Amino acid sequence: NFITKLSALCLRKSKMQQRHQSSRRPAVPLGSRILTDPSKVFEHNMWDHMQWSQEEEENAKEKAAENSLVKVQWEDQDKYEREASKYWNEFYKTHKNNFFKDRNWLFLEFPEILPEKRRQELKTEERSSEHTKINSTNSFSHKNEMFEEDEKYWKKNFGGGSTSVEGYVYNKNQAKSLTDNPQGKNCGEELGRLEFFPGSDATYRILEVGCGAGNSVFPILKVLCNTPGTFLYCCDFASGAVELVKSHSSYNSAWCSAFVHDVCDDALPYPFPDEILDVILLVFVLSTIHPDRMQAVVNRLAKLLKPGGMLLFRDYGRYDTAQLRFKKGHCLSENFYVRGDGTRVYFFTKDEVRNMFNLAGLTEVQNLVDRRLQVNRKKKVKMQRVWIQSKFQKPL
Repeated sequence: NFITKLSALCLRKSKMQQRHQSSRRPAVPLGSRILTDPSKVFEHNMWDHMQWSQEEEENAKEKAAENSLVKVQWEDQDKYEREASKYWNEFYKTHKNNFFKDRNWLFLEFPEILPEKRRQELKTEERSSEHTKINSTNSFSHKNEMFEEDEKYWKKNFGGGSTSVEGYVYNKNQAKSLTDNPQGKNCGEELGRLEFFPGSDATYRILEVGCGAGNSVFPILKVLCNTPGTFLYCCDFASGAVELVKSHSSYNSAWCSAFVHDVCDDALPYPFPDEILDVILLVFVLSTIHPDRMQAVVNRLAKLLKPGGMLLFRDYGRYDTAQLRFKKGHCLSENFYVRGDGTRVYFFTKDEVRNMFNLAGLTEVQNLVDRRLQVNRKKKVKMQRVWIQSKFQKPL
């Protein structure tokens, strides 16, 4: 009858949507691809919202305790601290902008990056393009780029296999659009003692700390070029990284200011006054800083936010596969390690993150443990990934 036929049609449509969804970027927050049948674990590269058993939790703790038994010598620890910028400069000199893939997932997990009006416009654009994507044969080729950032570290320092992914390069028309769109000028704010500075005419300002080669910068700029009144600052303490950003074909000083800055040095001034930033982006950066210096860094960044401004955070979580793969002799201090190339990494808990940002006077909006199962389908290898994703706001 009619109801039976209608039900069958809806079921077929639902299954088709699920197949398409599982091959593209999952829904937010933190995805919606749930592993319900363990026999199908190798059908996808990533499974979301994984729950660890007590046994898995205990095994992870044991591995971390074991690889932490032998600490790096104090003189070497001092060298890694003093020469941190040197190691990151060597990293970017070697890899240039070919190491990390562009973070096009940023606007899905962190829509707060953009002004409210632009967010709504992007939602409309996404809805209008969704039908085209679903009917395109290319819709199944999209990879979940959010989690590829450290795979090459594994290959280089831990022997894991991964595929090289080059950074996104805009075509001539996109690059031209950055140049041809003039910066909107509407500055009615009192900006303190500085009368003029990069982005002084903007009404919405973003800072990315630890910009690297620009894997967040250029996806953001691609959107900002159509958003008058916005401005993006980006900094890194590796001068080689900042040069890579400035030399990119899509870099334009009308919309962006890239500068060298060591966030651990409180004496270094920023090229803009305090309390003018709407958003600070801190993605896989705080983990590179010595744990003893993290609180001071967060305190200083909080002063840059205007009341109501947001700090968006994503970084490594405790007992992530990257932590458990370290060999003895790489541990600097508890949950803090040095990689084979001299760069360092810390693995956070959700409580540690909350405490740091609360002490800096910021209010928690979101603070999640992102547990995923990443698989190498070719080698039939399973890896438990753990990240912390958070949003904190400066009180009005």
